[in-house]
Amino acid sequence: MAEWYVKNLSKLTGVSVQTLHHYDRIDLLKPSIRLSNGYRIYSEKDLSRLQQIIALKFFGFELSQIKELLTNNAGAVENFSVQARLLEQKANTLLDASNALKQIISDVADDKSIPWETVIKLIEVYRMTQKLEHSWVKEIFTPDELKQYAAFETELKTNSTPEQKAAFEKGWDNLVSEIGSNLDNNPKSEIGIAIGKKFMLWVNGVYGKKYAHLRTKKFEKGFAEGKGLEEVGLTPEMVSWIDKAVDAYWRDRIYGILNKVGTGVSDETIFKLWNEVLDDMYGEDNVRKKEIYDVALADEKVSKKAKEWLKTLRDLIVINRHLL
Repeated sequence: MAEWYVKNLSKLTGVSVQTLHHYDRIDLLKPSIRLSNGYRIYSEKDLSRLQQIIALKFFGFELSQIKELLTNNAGAVENFSVQARLLEQKANTLLDASNALKQIISDVADDKSIPWETVIKLIEVYRMTQKLEHSWVKEIFTPDELKQYAAFETELKTNSTPEQKAAFEKGWDNLVSEIGSNLDNNPKSEIGIAIGKKFMLWVNGVYGKKYAHLRTKKFEKGFAEGKGLEEVGLTPEMVSWIDKAVDAYWRDRIYGILNKVGTGVSDETIFKLWNEVLDDMYGEDNVRKKEIYDVALADEKVSKKAKEWLKTLRDLIVINRHLL
């Protein structure tokens, strides 16, 4: 049976003498024989264990994990699965970093100076996005939007009590169930409009006016295109149905407000209701709000008086943009 002194084992395996001494001190790899003069003698069994250590280090395991794995082989498969996922995450991290560097290189001016403000900003956004609950949103949001979305998730987790979180989750589960059980019904019917209203009340209760633009983009560029559906219990069919139901709800609400024009209801009351529906639809996104005016003015269902009222209001907003 072959045996090796520490220097010979080091030469054979490429593991430094200092590292072998360290493994001995932490009881990860103790030599089978220690001579009276203190020399370490390693056996073939020790070599086999060292090869296992080298293999596990290659896969990224920490020394404490390696020690546990070699002591208790029963949990090896589970640990290997966990480590495989961690390595995949690291690979994605390195790929993201590589893409960020390529973006920086393409943005560098002719003088080749490093845009450190841009670099720091990219790192800040990257660190935030690594903590996002739904990683796929990185595909649809701009860097600035990702920062806002990360802030939204942080605020939501910080400001929500366990009871509120449980209520949110229960409310969502109920909505998903109700949508699923009504797929055979017309989303533009009274039932569809009622569910569309419940859906928007829940969503706005979570996102609020401040983050409504993120909510809209997450639905339109995410869920509507099949991203992240399994995470929230939806299917493409359910997304299509609720999209139509929500659209029917907004139209029903808008028509209800505009139909009040010329009926004796004060302009002040109608103006308040109009601003409320625009806020509920798009929060602080004034560009999307402006689009509603264009859509309503082209809608044949909107009366002539209502269109005149809308034109007057739109002209006032152009002059006094703070009215939005």
